[in-house]
Amino acid sequence: MKNIFIIGFLFVLSGCSKTYLDRNSLTQLGEASFWKTEQDAILGINGIYDALQDRIMYSGSLNGTAGMPMYDNFGDNAYNAYKFEGPGNFMIANIDPSGAFFSDLWTSLYKGVGRANLAIESIQKMPASAISDASKQALLGQALFLRSLFYMHLAVYYGDVPLILNVQKLEESYVSKNTYKEVSDQVIKDLKSSADMLPASYPAAQYGYATKGAALGLLSRFLLYNKDYQGVLDATNAILTLGYTLNPSYTQLFTEQGEFSKEILFSVRFSQDVSNNSETFSSTYLAQPKVDQQPMPNMVNDYYCTDGRPITSSPLYNANTPKENRDPRLTASVYFRNDIFLTDINRVFTGNTATKFGLKKYIRSSASTTGISVFNPGGQDFIVIRYADVLLMRAEALLELNQLDEVYPLVNQVRARVNMPAIETVEGTGLSQDALREIVRHERRVELAFEGLRFFDLKRWGAMEGAFQRVTADKIAGYGAFYQGEKSQIFPIPQNELNANANLLQNPVWQ
Repeated sequence: MKNIFIIGFLFVLSGCSKTYLDRNSLTQLGEASFWKTEQDAILGINGIYDALQDRIMYSGSLNGTAGMPMYDNFGDNAYNAYKFEGPGNFMIANIDPSGAFFSDLWTSLYKGVGRANLAIESIQKMPASAISDASKQALLGQALFLRSLFYMHLAVYYGDVPLILNVQKLEESYVSKNTYKEVSDQVIKDLKSSADMLPASYPAAQYGYATKGAALGLLSRFLLYNKDYQGVLDATNAILTLGYTLNPSYTQLFTEQGEFSKEILFSVRFSQDVSNNSETFSSTYLAQPKVDQQPMPNMVNDYYCTDGRPITSSPLYNANTPKENRDPRLTASVYFRNDIFLTDINRVFTGNTATKFGLKKYIRSSASTTGISVFNPGGQDFIVIRYADVLLMRAEALLELNQLDEVYPLVNQVRARVNMPAIETVEGTGLSQDALREIVRHERRVELAFEGLRFFDLKRWGAMEGAFQRVTADKIAGYGAFYQGEKSQIFPIPQNELNANANLLQNPVWQ
C-alpha cells in the first residue's frame, strides 16, 4: 500500500488507509488532467476518506490535539490528563476561541467538505464513456455520505456554520454562516440520497467504503440528535433488513480481530505498516494505559453487577474486589490496579493515573509489534457506527414516542450479548416512560463507553449539568470549574477564521 499525493487544483492526499489508499501513486496531477476515468474518480473519493484519518478527526491520540475517539473526555466518562489537547482545558473552562483544538477541527472538517464538493461536481460531469452509471452512483453516494459526516460534526459542535455545497473560487470564500436548520436540512437530504445510491455491501477487497447501512446509520444518529423520533424509526427499520448482527464477543469487537464484524456499519480504517502519524488512537503508553484518557470513577461505578443491579444495591458487589461479578463490558473497557496491561512484557497497571483506572477499550495490549516500543501507533480501525448503537437509537426513539412495549426486546438484545439479565428479570414489566428512559440511557452509557459519543448524548438529553456534578463528586485534582449553560455544549468559531473572514460572526455565547 502506498501514499497518494494529488497536487495542484486538486487536494493533497496522504495517510495510512488499508482500503482507501491502496492504489498507485500519482504526483503533480492538475484538474485539467484528472477526473477523466473511473480510476480517477476512485482516487478522488479516496482523498475524502483520507481526511477522516487526520489527527484531529479519528487518529489523534497523545501529545497533540485530541481526535474524536477521545470525545468521552467531554463530560463524565473520562479524564483528559493532558489538558492542552483540548477536552481537558474545555472541561476546566480554560480555553478560548484562539485554542488550536477548535481551529484544527474546523479546518479538517472543511477540508473534507471541500474535497467532497470537488468530487461531487467532477464525477457528475464525467461522461458515460468514462464511467459506468452504477459506479458513478456509488461514488457520488460515498461523497454525499462523507460530506454529511463532516457537516453533522460542524452542526453538532459549532451550531450555525457556513454551508458550502460547491467548489469555491477565491473571491467566493468570504462566506457568512447558515442557520443550524439549513445545515441540518442539507445533511438529512444528502444522507437520504446517499442511502438510495449506495450498495448494501462491496467485495471484500473494498471493505471500508460507505454502504447503504452506513448512510442510514448516520441518518439515524442525526435524526435522533434532532429529536425526529419517527424519522429514526423509519431509518432503523431499513437497517434491520440489511443483515447486521451483534458480534458474539464484545471484547473482540474493539481489536484488529474484530474489524470485519457484521456489527460494523462504518469504520475509519488504519494500518500500522503505512502510518505516517506519530501515533493513532490505539497507541500504547508504556507507563500506564492511555494517560490522556482515563476512565472516571463515576463511569466505572455505573456498570452494574451481573445480577443487573447497581453496585449500591447488589449483594454481589464487594468493594474489596470491585471488578468481580460486574457487567463484562466493564473489564472489557477498563483496567483496574494490578491488571496486566502489556501482555508481551508482563507490565502491571499500578493504578498510577489521576482516576486510578486505565482505559482498555481499543488500546493495544502489547508494547510493540514492529520494534518501536513507545507510542507505537497500531493499526486498529475506529468504529463510527455499529449495530448495537442502532438498536439503542431505535429503543430511544420508541421510548420518546411512548411505544414502550417495543423498547424491552431491543435493550434485552444488547444486554444478552454480554449475558446481562433482561429488563423484565430485574426492573420488571409495565415500567413507566421515565423508568425506561433511565434504563435506555444507562445502557447507552455502558455499551458505548469511550467511543466518543458521550458528549453527543449528554447534549441531546440536556444532561450536561448532571454530568459536571458527577465529575465534581469524583474529586479529580484540577477538574471542577466548568463552563455554564450553552457555553458548555458548543464550540466557538475559531478566532483565526473570524480574523480572516469579516462575514463570519462568533457564536453568541462565546462573544
